[in-house]
Amino acid sequence: MQGLVVANSNNVHIDDLTFEDSPQMHIAFERSTNIEATNLTIIAPGNSPNTDGIHIQHSSNVSIAHSIISTGDDCVSIGDGSSHLNITNIFCGPGHGISIGSLGMKGRNEKVEFVHVNNVSFTETQNGVRIKTWQGGKGYARHIVFENIIFQGSHNPIVIDQYYCPHKHCKNKTLAVKISDVTYNHILGTSNGETAVAFSCSTSTPCKNIIMKDIHLGHVKHEKKTSSYCSNVRGTADPGVFPKVSCLQVDENV
Repeated sequence: MQGLVVANSNNVHIDDLTFEDSPQMHIAFERSTNIEATNLTIIAPGNSPNTDGIHIQHSSNVSIAHSIISTGDDCVSIGDGSSHLNITNIFCGPGHGISIGSLGMKGRNEKVEFVHVNNVSFTETQNGVRIKTWQGGKGYARHIVFENIIFQGSHNPIVIDQYYCPHKHCKNKTLAVKISDVTYNHILGTSNGETAVAFSCSTSTPCKNIIMKDIHLGHVKHEKKTSSYCSNVRGTADPGVFPKVSCLQVDENV
């Protein structure tokens, strides 16, 4: 049960509203175009399941701006058929961060493209900016930019997971949703977990053209260091990226 559903609609403007303690998703945009949502306050306990702040699916030209989202699940979740999204000036926390996916469940062909996440503050979230896909899926997530982001004690700040499996056992499969053309730029702050950057991509369908610029993610406890996990990723990172991401080439043009 969602608090508010905008479906099969065009040219909708939502402004200056507060949503609190929805049984599940607070707001859902489905099969709609030209949506503008601004100055929203969305509140639910940090331990409340499936209480996404805003879910977007089969929608295009959606702008979400100048909002505070504190829930027990994704602050913003982006599902299949979403394109040309602009998410800016958001405070997120607690919650699971901003997620693209999960995509490709049960072999589905699902697509997300042209997503711009800019000027977002994450405070003590479980994840930060995340792309998650199921094994065996088809389709793509591409042309995505995450930039001007601050983390304060988030557990998994940067995640790409092509092996997403919320259950204990998932079968290995060859097919995967293609992930490409993803840029991370000017992302700073702290992680309360050791692995600040985790790129877990498919052997058969590696993540391609992943670009990292001006990244510094230290540990919330200054005496500890952060690290990265990187598998089957192609792309570049500028020399100042921290923690180093081993499978990205150093961009010598920076």
